[in-house]
Amino acid sequence: MIEKLVIIGNGMAPGRMLEHLLEAAPGRYQVTIFNAEPRVNYDRIMLSPVLSGEKDYEQIIIHGDGWYVRNGITLYKGHRIEAIDRVARTVTSSEGVTEAYDKLVIATGSNPLIIPVPGHDFAGVLTYRDLDDVNAMLLAAQSRAKAVVIGGGLLGLEAAAGLQSQGMDVTVVHLMPTLMERQLDPAAGYLLQKALETRGIKVLTQANTKAILGNGKVEAVELADGTIIPATLVVMAAGIRPNAALAREAGLSVERGIVVDDGMRTSDPDIYALGECAEVGGRVYGLVAPLYEMARTAAARLAGDESARFVHLDTPTKLKVTGIDVYSLGDFADGDDREEIVLRDASADVYKRLILKDDRIIGTVLFGEVADGAWFNDLKKKAANISEMRDTLIFGPAFQGGGTSDPAAAVAALPDDAEICGCNGICKGKITSTIKAKGLTTLDEVRAHTKASASCGTCTGLVEQLMELTLGDAFDRSAVQPMCACTPLGHDDVRRLIVAKSLKTVPAVMQELEWKTSCGCAKCRPALNYYLVCDWPGEYADDYQSRFINERVHANIQKDGTFSVVPRMWGGVTSSKELRAIADVVDKFAIPTVKVTGGQRIDMLGVRKEDLPAVWADLGKAGFVSGHAYAKGLRTVKTCVGTDWCRFGTQDSTGLGIRIEKFMWGSWTPAKVKMAVSGCPRNCSEATCKDVGVICVDSGYEIHFAGAAGLDIKGTEILGQVKTEDETVEYIAALVQMYREQARYLERIYKWAKRIGVDEIRRQIVQDGDRRRSYFERFVFSQKFAQVDPWDERVSGKDKHEFRPMAVVGFAEAAE
Repeated sequence: MIEKLVIIGNGMAPGRMLEHLLEAAPGRYQVTIFNAEPRVNYDRIMLSPVLSGEKDYEQIIIHGDGWYVRNGITLYKGHRIEAIDRVARTVTSSEGVTEAYDKLVIATGSNPLIIPVPGHDFAGVLTYRDLDDVNAMLLAAQSRAKAVVIGGGLLGLEAAAGLQSQGMDVTVVHLMPTLMERQLDPAAGYLLQKALETRGIKVLTQANTKAILGNGKVEAVELADGTIIPATLVVMAAGIRPNAALAREAGLSVERGIVVDDGMRTSDPDIYALGECAEVGGRVYGLVAPLYEMARTAAARLAGDESARFVHLDTPTKLKVTGIDVYSLGDFADGDDREEIVLRDASADVYKRLILKDDRIIGTVLFGEVADGAWFNDLKKKAANISEMRDTLIFGPAFQGGGTSDPAAAVAALPDDAEICGCNGICKGKITSTIKAKGLTTLDEVRAHTKASASCGTCTGLVEQLMELTLGDAFDRSAVQPMCACTPLGHDDVRRLIVAKSLKTVPAVMQELEWKTSCGCAKCRPALNYYLVCDWPGEYADDYQSRFINERVHANIQKDGTFSVVPRMWGGVTSSKELRAIADVVDKFAIPTVKVTGGQRIDMLGVRKEDLPAVWADLGKAGFVSGHAYAKGLRTVKTCVGTDWCRFGTQDSTGLGIRIEKFMWGSWTPAKVKMAVSGCPRNCSEATCKDVGVICVDSGYEIHFAGAAGLDIKGTEILGQVKTEDETVEYIAALVQMYREQARYLERIYKWAKRIGVDEIRRQIVQDGDRRRSYFERFVFSQKFAQVDPWDERVSGKDKHEFRPMAVVGFAEAAE
């Protein structure tokens, strides 16, 4: 018999619990979730990168709508549970929905502490707990005015860094003498304050807030010593309190939080609680690692495993502020029964402190260099006697036994049960065994199969080093290697920081991201130019000097130094007029070779460089634009004759191919893009080996993607099937825009799809209509600034769309 499981709350803890439960006991429960927020489950750990601009909401979704549908889960969004009836075994939501349960899980999270000073209810006073708070702060940050953050703990500092990165003048007001006093000792707190002030964030410690001033809205903050700090935004980040009111009203045992046993059961054996609202063993938790342990325990109990127990373990604290490395763990207070080992490097602002008791580590504080944190954590967890390595302990595992400082050696020295990913409780052995068993070669694959580094991401470096040790030369470093010798940053980090820091010129990128060379190189400059074109359409001026020679002259250089010119033939269709114009150009400039290409066009080979402007001018007079045979952009849309002429054609494949090509023409992409439209499943235009392909069928259009027919041979994946041409164009444009925004420079669609997952692409394009339309609208907007042909005087400036008869405006209106 299927039991009814009702979950109140849809945060990270219940989401992880459901993952475990669906794996351990599939089909046992009919699951219903009530979520007070009007959205799906997302990664709250990553709210700080959303606030800073390094990520957006779509990138931190854990379970999208499709996940709930696939698993038969009913999700009520925007439904706050107002009552639990333990006698009738029902819950009732704010929207009037009543649902019966056999088992109930309460995961109501926590509430932010609001300091009850005068003015705390003014407009402009916000807390920092969920996405709505982040969106409100982002809206306030548009003013570029002044903000005060009350509270110098983890959340407060992450909020301050995020607001400062959005252009606000930020002051942190903290009651205690040093920042993060619960997680850091005074020395590390001092260095943290120094690092924040270097970034332009003002920090006032031992500062007691007396009042928030204003006339119904925030104008300033007054401190107890009389200091007045002008502000238009105040963020309260002074702490959290378990949200246990609903449980208390239902008659459950509540102290600081909802009291549960080590199996996560409340005082009612059919009701469980987990997450920040729960109190287990006299403790409440705010970090994700113990919440995930609660989730594992609750899932096991719901699946029938009565042996599952929650066990307290100290969890490392890490600050999610880009560029500031902080790590703390355990007990670092002073005492007569303990000793310490301290290492300081003043010039590098590095501070390391180990607290020992009876020759065992009981606490760790690291600032500036945190790579050895996992090793120190493992020694602490095992209560290892460190007396024999006392003199070299502070230098990390690489120095034990007379070694040298080598990060790879440090990771190799870790035992298999050493914890690598604190958020998800993943040990070294789990990662290495999964890599070997499943043949994983990329970081994204490891994340997908183990969840290591999939939450806050601070253990990513350790995971990468493990992969290198495990795989050796087989490790695919494409996911982590630096963009070039000019920077240690990879493509993904560069793309993220360009947006986060609003960098809109190549010199700005190189200065702010601390390029090692003055002007970059042939690898990084074209990549930076593409990322800026893609991320800031209409704001960034395309730098042709940062492009390859082929793109600068709109022709492909050949081995003898001459060039190949390919004018565009929309969908492979031409006319006698166009053919005569090509013949005239061939004769006039004595072009030695004319060849029909595989993309249904004509290629003129052997053109001298000095003739290129005149060749393009003559071709332009005949109506030609560049076929972009050299471009990191749309090359061709190959077509068959479809219903116009073919006995088997089901749709107008030629017309659709021309429509797609004219709509997509001019959009730069990370690598070349080839498309095709076949009028029936006989596939005469070879659509199933292209980057994007369409197979016309009786009922509509089957969209394919991620094929390859070059150095790699790969058939396409099916994206989905649609009924109309308009839908086909929308889906393809959205897919290409997603690729443009997420792929690395020179990464083909099939490689990008393998890296991020075909299912994830389908989820975003097919299953999530809002996201698809958003991608589509951004593509349409970017096309207003699409590339043009500098040799053709008529295709320039505001008149360039005269050469593109596709009604872009019509599609934009449809998207709205």
